Amino acid sequence: MRQKTFGGANGRIPQICARLDKCSVFADIGCDHGYCTRYMLDNGLCDRAIVTDISQKSLNKAAKLLNEEVRKGKVECVCCDGLDKVRGADLVLIAGMGGEEIVGILKRGYIPERFVFQPMKNAGLLRRYLVENGCRIIEDTLFRSGKFYFIIKGEREGGTYEYSDAEYAFGRDSINEVLFQTYIDLELSKISGYLQSGMSSESRSELLRRQEFLRSVQRHETH
Repeated sequence: MRQKTFGGANGRIPQICARLDKCSVFADIGCDHGYCTRYMLDNGLCDRAIVTDISQKSLNKAAKLLNEEVRKGKVECVCCDGLDKVRGADLVLIAGMGGEEIVGILKRGYIPERFVFQPMKNAGLLRRYLVENGCRIIEDTLFRSGKFYFIIKGEREGGTYEYSDAEYAFGRDSINEVLFQTYIDLELSKISGYLQSGMSSESRSELLRRQEFLRSVQRHETH
């Protein structure tokens, strides 16, 4: 039974863990503390794991948390940039980075066989890259843990559909969820506040374009 995790049920880490399926070799790219790998091991969801981080200091924190499994050879700790030294994983998690940064990792390396990505910003760039490269998106949704976060779960092969502009921006599943209306309302409220302050004409025009796009998505979703 999948029970042991970190933080409350609605926290960011538990929400990510809830999208992780059973695999042979799990890889957590940019693992930081290693909480998601701890979850996979504690719940018997992987035989082995690879944890990586570009920061040796962060990797050391994960190694401490996963000390017993590292000692037994079940967990390999690798200090590297992205997927540079990761081979053989059939499920890869990349969370807590920007969408543009994740795309850069995939371009320099490869698209994993199965993946869960949780971009902190620029999720639309990541969706477009995955769809245009033939990936099958299984779940593309949002959750709220203080802030709103998007999460994308999928596979390297099997994608045969196109996304609309709204789906690229917010996720195919997200725009059909009740929570999405709250997200749109808050985004529109923030833009209204920004428009009351002084800014360049270019910035104002960009905000107005964003406002109209959000309103067009909102109109579509409420009819």
